Amino acid sequence: MNKSLITNVIAIALTLVGYFAEQSLVFTIGIFALSGAVTNWLAVHMLFEKVPGLYGSGVIPARFDDFKIAIRNLMMEQFFTEENIDRFLSGNASASNAIDFAPIIDKVDLSPAFDNLVEVIENSSFGAMLAMVGGKEALQPMREPFIEKMKLAIGDISKSDDFNQVLRNELEQPSVMAGMRDKVSDIIEKRLNELTPELVKEIVQNMIREHLGWLVVWGGVFGGIIGGLASLTNTF
Repeated sequence: MNKSLITNVIAIALTLVGYFAEQSLVFTIGIFALSGAVTNWLAVHMLFEKVPGLYGSGVIPARFDDFKIAIRNLMMEQFFTEENIDRFLSGNASASNAIDFAPIIDKVDLSPAFDNLVEVIENSSFGAMLAMVGGKEALQPMREPFIEKMKLAIGDISKSDDFNQVLRNELEQPSVMAGMRDKVSDIIEKRLNELTPELVKEIVQNMIREHLGWLVVWGGVFGGIIGGLASLTNTF
């Protein structure tokens, strides 16, 4: 339901009825309501669209750079502060709230670890014995079981209180904390740079469109009240 359109139609109807029926009170209420509604509608329209000859119109698209800066400052100063990062890390320090490294561990290729183990065995005193039973090729059937066991072991370690405490202590170092904030800032900056004036206009318009419609409604209501009072004052 378009509140602005309905308000303007009602105001126009009152104006026409008052004019053709020669009812000065109705006409005055209608014309004042129409002027209030149209004025507020124009003001809302000027927030988002540039109107030729009207200075200050299209203010939101025109100031979209300031809009982006404001968003970035809000994110960095209210959400990604050192205190909030520290609070997040503190809340994930225990095993029950440990950071879940399982998805990362599953993607890690541990084949080099097995290759290094085989190399260590070849270069050790067991190298000659290994050569007698087929060399390093004899150990290849152990590759997949070794990798699976390693991932399980690393997963168990990452869930321990000691590991998460050490991780938190390292992440809370000033240099690390600053680096994290810089990376977050870069991510936000890159995303905001993808915004265009038109997209900023749409974002703001979608957020407040419904509420701005009430400005037109109340402009028409109060305009009509003022018109009615003006007409009654002149009558008496």
